Amino acid sequence: MPELTEEEANALDEYYTVHIPKTGPNGTGFISRRNARLMGLDNLTMNYIWTKAEADHKSPAQIIGELVREKILAVSV
Repeated sequence: MPELTEEEANALDEYYTVHIPKTGPNGTGFISRRNARLMGLDNLTMNYIWTKAEADHKSPAQIIGELVREKILAVSV
């Protein structure tokens, strides 16, 4: 991959600052609704993760990570 010039890097930074990539139900992103179904998540779990992610302005992966860390902390205490 070629190196970016400073001008190109600044343009990309500005673009993605304004146009924040979002995961969504159309199958894009780390955990999409389609991929969640393929992973075997039930509707209740999937809806909780998506609702929490939207409410907290986080990705579904961040919500899952937080839940796992909470569970690990609860077990280790």
